[in-house]
Amino acid sequence: MEEYALGFGPGWDEHFKKFDLSVKQQIWKKILRLQRALKHRHLKHGNPCFVEKAGGYRIAFRVDEEGKTKKVVFVGDHKQYEKWYTG
Repeated sequence: MEEYALGFGPGWDEHFKKFDLSVKQQIWKKILRLQRALKHRHLKHGNPCFVEKAGGYRIAFRVDEEGKTKKVVFVGDHKQYEKWYTG
């Protein structure tokens, strides 16, 4: 199975850094799985990102197939996520 390198965009952790340790651990486990996962749900609304759920939280990221990288650009709860993708 192909592995992807992980990267992080500026400000990705704006909300993440405020979460409790247990929530951070849950989200971080999901982020690490992005290295292997091949099928993701594409974010609608014209945004070039994909999204993964981690409980009540969302991880938005971009995929560079040529460079085999996935760049996390947002992590937050569902309400924060809706505000983020609607701009």
